[in-house]
Amino acid sequence: MAAPHFSSPDIDTLKRAARERALAARVGCDPALGADLSRHVLAEMTLPEGAVVSGFWPMPGEIDSLPLLTALHTRGHRVLLPHTPKIGNPLIFRHWQPGVEMVRERFGTYRPIGEIGVPDWLFVPLVAFDAAGRRLGYGGGFYDRTLPLLPGAVTVGCAFAAQELDEVPAGEYDAALHAVATERGVIRFRDF
Repeated sequence: MAAPHFSSPDIDTLKRAARERALAARVGCDPALGADLSRHVLAEMTLPEGAVVSGFWPMPGEIDSLPLLTALHTRGHRVLLPHTPKIGNPLIFRHWQPGVEMVRERFGTYRPIGEIGVPDWLFVPLVAFDAAGRRLGYGGGFYDRTLPLLPGAVTVGCAFAAQELDEVPAGEYDAALHAVATERGVIRFRDF
């Protein structure tokens, strides 16, 4: 777990304001820039052979993660997508491949109905990130509950470069990322 960055009781207020800034910054960004993100990840990161990878089905307004997921599948990686459980529970990851049947989730995303797996690498959505590797999600805490259960996993945020903030408010349970991938390249924060 990341060390607390802010200890203020107003952390929720700070996060809400940061989310508003980051979401406003991504308005007008082209989701198709996900193809550039995919090229950067494949050129700048070496995933171990046989690594099990989790991605995400992009919600409206997010950078398109599907070019990356498809490329990783083509390279022989087992790809998983999250199945969002009830609030308060960690994510469940299910096997995905192009063309598999998908089920609509409650937050405007989709998930496969395939078998459950455990990822070694997680490409995660985010609303905002900063130069210290702090990630701000949508506020449900799903990844913050899940990542401590996967202590050896590599975590890479996926976003538009415009979503970088000078500082992301983070609390005691907010997990820091190893890297962030954008349409401009990969930014590394920790060794992996």
